[in-house]
Amino acid sequence: MRDLPLNALRAFAAVYETGGVRPAARALQVTHSSVSRHLRELEAWIQTPLFDERRGRRSLAFTAEGEALGRTALASLRELEGAVASVREAKRTNSVTIATTPSLAVRWLLPRLPAFETENKWIEVSVVVDQRPRTPIEEGADISIRMGRGPWRGVVGSPLMDDRLYPVMSTGYWQDVGQPDDIAELAGLRLLHDRDPNASWAAWKQEYGPALLDVRRGPRFTSSDLVLRAAEQGLGVALARDRLASDSIANGTLIRPFGRLGVLLQDAYWLLEGNTQRKRQAVRSAIDWLVTEAGRG
Repeated sequence: MRDLPLNALRAFAAVYETGGVRPAARALQVTHSSVSRHLRELEAWIQTPLFDERRGRRSLAFTAEGEALGRTALASLRELEGAVASVREAKRTNSVTIATTPSLAVRWLLPRLPAFETENKWIEVSVVVDQRPRTPIEEGADISIRMGRGPWRGVVGSPLMDDRLYPVMSTGYWQDVGQPDDIAELAGLRLLHDRDPNASWAAWKQEYGPALLDVRRGPRFTSSDLVLRAAEQGLGVALARDRLASDSIANGTLIRPFGRLGVLLQDAYWLLEGNTQRKRQAVRSAIDWLVTEAGRG
């Protein structure tokens, strides 16, 4: 390792990534002549051609050896960069990182965070979002809130809260379509679909109907937040998760036109814990708060 020409390898990785000497120089904030010199030094040191001279240096066609070295050098430097960033941004004892889906973060978690920070001024909460069902360890988080039961490898998971599905729409759309209040009238409304398979109109039809409801028609949205925003804009009727829609219903942005009927989703959200052996006080306080908030409905 002592003899590795690290500056030359860094320049070569930048050329491999950007596809040229000049863009690599801009990325590294050095002169292009400096990058060219590093490339010559690397080829001399490694004693193997890295570029296919038959196509000219300007085209930067790599030899098989150059391709392999470029790919490995770039991956290794990215991994090193990530490791350095992690060390530089090492969490303080009063920090807590909560990972969840974008929709749950926007619709449920963030509106409740100010109250938590008021009660726990010494704790610094960060939120990361990812639609994929990843674990806290994979996301670099202390806690994850995830929809569904898993399974999740290498973490402790416990049920956090149930949920209910019910139709919602904006007041404007409700008035435009004749103020429907009977479930049979759903068959004539424009359905908005959530990509979440647990929040499908098929589940509602199976429970309450109507039989004429065509659950195949209507636009699809890639997140629960988007489908609720579409409903708030008067684009149709959405089948909403109560945990995500309750604030909009409380402030009048959305209404429930068909009464209190709902499809129960048991154990809809799970709390995943990362490193359970050395749980910091800040993490324990955040977990207790999440459990309390979940119990409030």
